[in-house]
Amino acid sequence: DVQLQASGGGLVQAGESLRLSCVASGFNFDDYSIAWFRQAPGKEREGVSCININDGSTTYPDSVKGRFTMSSDNAKKTVYLQMNSLKSEDTAVYYCNAVGGGFAYEGQGTLVTVSS
Repeated sequence: DVQLQASGGGLVQAGESLRLSCVASGFNFDDYSIAWFRQAPGKEREGVSCININDGSTTYPDSVKGRFTMSSDNAKKTVYLQMNSLKSEDTAVYYCNAVGGGFAYEGQGTLVTVSS
């Protein structure tokens, strides 16, 4: 079975940091891109980062660029999202998705709450 297990969310104060993890299983990790999305109550889902597992290249929207860093440990089939200088507007449920070869998978989310 395909699984994407996200973890690491929690309650922090504005300006603090969190690191999210997403452990993948059940598919050929190296052939996929992994993305983090987030969704806040009443708002549309937003992509916050993406990594091409094959070459390690990453992309970020302007809203998180310079504050969030995505990385991968291919041996562990795990991706990380290091989130620094968190803001209240970063409060959301964060999901990791895998896309590749015409397939897309999504795991359960992890809640990040940033208090101001």
